[in-house]
Amino acid sequence: MEPSPSDPDDADGALRRYYAQRAPSYDAVYAKPERQADLRAIEAWLPAWFEGRDGLEIACGTGWWTPHAARLSRHWCATDANPQMLALARAKASLAGAPPIDFRLLDAWTLQDVPLGRYDALFAGFWWSHVPRERLASWLGVLHQRLAPGAVIVMLDNRFVPGSSTPISRWDAAGNTWQSRPLAGHGTHEVLKNFPDEREAVAAVAEAGGGVAVRDVRWHLWPHYWALSWRLG
Repeated sequence: MEPSPSDPDDADGALRRYYAQRAPSYDAVYAKPERQADLRAIEAWLPAWFEGRDGLEIACGTGWWTPHAARLSRHWCATDANPQMLALARAKASLAGAPPIDFRLLDAWTLQDVPLGRYDALFAGFWWSHVPRERLASWLGVLHQRLAPGAVIVMLDNRFVPGSSTPISRWDAAGNTWQSRPLAGHGTHEVLKNFPDEREAVAAVAEAGGGVAVRDVRWHLWPHYWALSWRLG
């Protein structure tokens, strides 16, 4: 098992390597029978949030959600830190008949290559859960500062469901939870995967600010997934 580094830069690099190795088989998680009703409901729910907007998607992974999020947008930029993931996302968007999408490499931690005020919408699917609790508020603050006034933000992620979710292998001193996941031919890798409740998620957004007012913070729930939406004042 690859160790979980205590240094944030090492941890970020380990996470990128893990997803590069998982890229070819990552979409298997979307084939679980018990999740199909949720997936269809969220795919129908998502596009209207970004209608007519210039959207930025961070950590798009294999692009499962990209065609749905981009469907009604004016412009969509899907990003990830792994070229392997972006290649799969491009292919998926082409097969799905999605509108033109700009795919780019981007470090979601710093967002330093995101032009200030360029985007008035942001979507992240299954990224929040990989952000350490102790880094979440500061990261959200950076995110707020990069977006245009009035931007809408939607975060989508997993609920922990016994029997469907990978079991939690440990808790660390900061309260983060970790899962041990198999890698085909490469043993296992321990991945940080947090499962916030409504109170914790809403509080993180309120705390972050980044010097920007937030409003219309709403928690959305399905049996296997949650989403949090809000707007910048």
